[in-house]
Amino acid sequence: MLGAQRTEVIATEAGFKLQGLRWWIVGLIFLATLINYIDRLTISVLAPVITRDLGLSNTEFGGIVTWFLLAYTISQGLSGKLYDRIGTRLGFTFSIIVWSVAAMAHAFARGLGSLSLFRFVLGFGEAGNWPGAAKTVAEWFPIKQRAFGMAIFNSGAAIGSIIAPPLIVWLAQTYNWQTTFLVTGSLGFLWLLLWLVFYQTPDRHRWITPEELTLIRAGQQTPEDAQIASSIVAEEASVATVEDIATSLPPGDLAVEGAPRWRELLCYKQVWAIVLSRFLTDPIWWLYITWLPKYLADARGFSLTKIGLFAWVPFVAADAGSLTGGWMSGYLIGRGWSVDRARKAVILVAALLMPAGIVAAMIFIFTTGWVVDHFSYVPILVAAGLLAPLGTLTLFMLTGPIRRVQLKRPLGSVTA
Repeated sequence: MLGAQRTEVIATEAGFKLQGLRWWIVGLIFLATLINYIDRLTISVLAPVITRDLGLSNTEFGGIVTWFLLAYTISQGLSGKLYDRIGTRLGFTFSIIVWSVAAMAHAFARGLGSLSLFRFVLGFGEAGNWPGAAKTVAEWFPIKQRAFGMAIFNSGAAIGSIIAPPLIVWLAQTYNWQTTFLVTGSLGFLWLLLWLVFYQTPDRHRWITPEELTLIRAGQQTPEDAQIASSIVAEEASVATVEDIATSLPPGDLAVEGAPRWRELLCYKQVWAIVLSRFLTDPIWWLYITWLPKYLADARGFSLTKIGLFAWVPFVAADAGSLTGGWMSGYLIGRGWSVDRARKAVILVAALLMPAGIVAAMIFIFTTGWVVDHFSYVPILVAAGLLAPLGTLTLFMLTGPIRRVQLKRPLGSVTA
């Protein structure tokens, strides 16, 4: 991962410097995402044991996960605003503390109510990882490398899903499921120590080389940005220098009279394209990370040991797809493809592979529990195989060409 660019420690008169620092930064975000998924999957891997010990039905287990998703949904928007207000350093500190405490609290659950509560708090904390990670990549990477940077941290989800089953099963069999939650939940606090020592934004980081800082700043402006910036600079020349204006802006973007409100964003078809496509495709991922271990136990008769040995297999493919998709998008753009054509091509290839999931006999989380209790896993798995192509079709039909959306409001004063 960090081999994407040669890294080297150098000492200069200005002090300690670390070449390729942005790759180390995204490595930290990758590690946070990995821990995020280990904490998230602990209950899924141990579902056969926990539901038996606490006397929970499949429907009740589905309800517990739904509380997680409700908090996750609420927190996505709130966390984004929080990170914009207090920055990525403090934002991640808040998120990791909330989700790590909640993850450890699962050890003290005694029934449906307490487990639902702890799951809700976990979802509220874990949701902050994604807006925080995306903001970090935007701060540290030039535009042409952002897709690969996003793929690196996103692969933490798949690799966390690979590591989680054998690790969690080993802990549960060596100790018990309560101790397992205490151990996996504590990983976030170890990461937090690294984060507080290591992380600052590029402009403030004392270890960044001048060459890398120049590369990041130059690569974060598109030609459209440069044209807009030039007009702003001309208008504001009497009160500010070019550098003053450039350093007051968030990386890669020019702000206009404050951030757009929700009702303004909903006027754009591109927003609806993303919302509807995610509505159709996200349940597929959640189905696998939530129900796969219990499916293997209920429908295939897997013991906890066998779940630890085999439940990670689908996520190897997910990790390969994440890295390959991010790399391929940047590669095609570098070969002269437009951003629109390159990214849609990668999305389309991935979507066409998804119906193959139907043949595994592998949607929504609460509905899954009810359907399994009353019928079987088959209807859920068939639906999961068809949702990705449908979501991709929705995305392509509504979004139009992939490009930066120009707000309809007139360009106003420059704000930080």
